[in-house]
Amino acid sequence: MVAVGSKAPAFRLGTFSLENLAAPVLLAFFKISCPTCQLTFPFLQRLVDRGGPRIVGVSQDGAESTAEFNSAFGVRFETVEDPKSGRYAVSNLYGLEYVPALVLVETDGRISWTNEGFGKADLEALAARWGVTLFDSTDRVPVYKPG
Repeated sequence: MVAVGSKAPAFRLGTFSLENLAAPVLLAFFKISCPTCQLTFPFLQRLVDRGGPRIVGVSQDGAESTAEFNSAFGVRFETVEDPKSGRYAVSNLYGLEYVPALVLVETDGRISWTNEGFGKADLEALAARWGVTLFDSTDRVPVYKPG
């Protein structure tokens, strides 16, 4: 996966582009059939809802199935498709081996944080950057779940 400190590979999917970012953006790569993605994405939506960063989901599935995933898991942040027909070009640019894969891109285009799978402590640390408490005392989540 791309390294922290490196320049994020430029891309355009749908209406989203990494050019001229006004604020940091968290890229969240996923597949709808991935159980770890299904665990992670409702918490990413919570992060946005509680004042976290802009998140753009990058789906490796088609529009219809991605819309069904978003509905089923309460995802309302922007999602774009990295189509199979394009051989997952953006996912490959980022050197992904597993999903979910999270990449925080700063306004200067540099990558400041990455994560693969579900890591509770890692997500808590990311949320803390925005002053957000991500997990509630009633949440039953694993400490770690690989992608």
